[in-house]
Amino acid sequence: MKESQLLKTILGMASTIGTLLCLSVFASAAIHPEQEWSYNHPRIHQLITVHEKVKPEVMAMEDVIGTAIGHDENGEPGIVVYVNQHGKHPAKSVRNIPSNLHGENITVELTEPFHAFTTSSVSHTVKQAAPIQLGTSGGWSYDLANGYCCGGTLGSLIKVGSTQYIMSNYHVFEADIVSGGNQKVSATGDPIIQPGLIDVGCSASKAQKVGSLRKISSLPNSNVDVSLAQVVPGMVNATGSILEIGTISSATIPASLNKAVKKSGRTSKLTHSIITGLNATVSVTYENECAGGTAFTKTFTGQIIIKNPSSSFLASGDSGSLMVEDVTINPKAVGLLFAGSTTLAVANPINDVLTYISGKLGGTASMVGN
Repeated sequence: MKESQLLKTILGMASTIGTLLCLSVFASAAIHPEQEWSYNHPRIHQLITVHEKVKPEVMAMEDVIGTAIGHDENGEPGIVVYVNQHGKHPAKSVRNIPSNLHGENITVELTEPFHAFTTSSVSHTVKQAAPIQLGTSGGWSYDLANGYCCGGTLGSLIKVGSTQYIMSNYHVFEADIVSGGNQKVSATGDPIIQPGLIDVGCSASKAQKVGSLRKISSLPNSNVDVSLAQVVPGMVNATGSILEIGTISSATIPASLNKAVKKSGRTSKLTHSIITGLNATVSVTYENECAGGTAFTKTFTGQIIIKNPSSSFLASGDSGSLMVEDVTINPKAVGLLFAGSTTLAVANPINDVLTYISGKLGGTASMVGN
């Protein structure tokens, strides 16, 4: 969710994007942390086939919010079912799930519902001297309505031709689609600021314009949650440097199970984790403005799932962060983070994001880096 702040109580935070309704993911916990499990692994292929057969039946069960290819208590590969611990009858639901379906073991895991996420010694929320580094607080300059202001993360830098753009999420830059609480809707050319309103007492005059919104309307009709701001000359580090990560590679890398990853975001700063799921199906309900009403529910497919215990990898306000491989020098981009819970995080595969942008802007989009 985007992070928001009460106008009258500057430190009061609120969640403004709706609840993830369901999660279906091919996931695997690491038996050997150094081993990565790709889609080409024979056992993963076998489990995918069975998973596709059992998924409709399992997802129809009460309080089930997802299924996955993972590991059982003995570390053996099998099918995992996620049950909403805050559901109607979670204990009963757990008892009703069979221990074996189509010859495969079923493991049940209780978890909280999932949400879209927006809101170290290095501060990621203060106003920086230009040119700024990314992985920092930012957002739409008018993201204030219904007694709240909102913000997320200015995640990374991309380019199309010679033009550079700040990349974040649709729900950080473009989610205001009704004039309701602020008499405005997002439009191309609107100021994108650093820090976001959430970190400057809801007063845009205390922030600085670093980009101009370039609406690409990724939602509700595409499979990615992305938006762009054309860089104001001189306001963003032209190398695409990200706080606590530095300059990334211009190349990208696909996700694989158990791959070590990191991100730099507004709230939780530099964090590290491991990919535990591929090809996820997730449904997210989005609001129509900061602290507004429901706009639509979007079901994404082919997403990446990452471990997020106690929101230690991704937290409110981190939406828009770029997820990269966990290496020291020029890490490659893996995904664009946009949703999660206190146990798992969700990212769009980066190549899907860049392909969508390329189609909208009529040129090849690529990461800015070495």
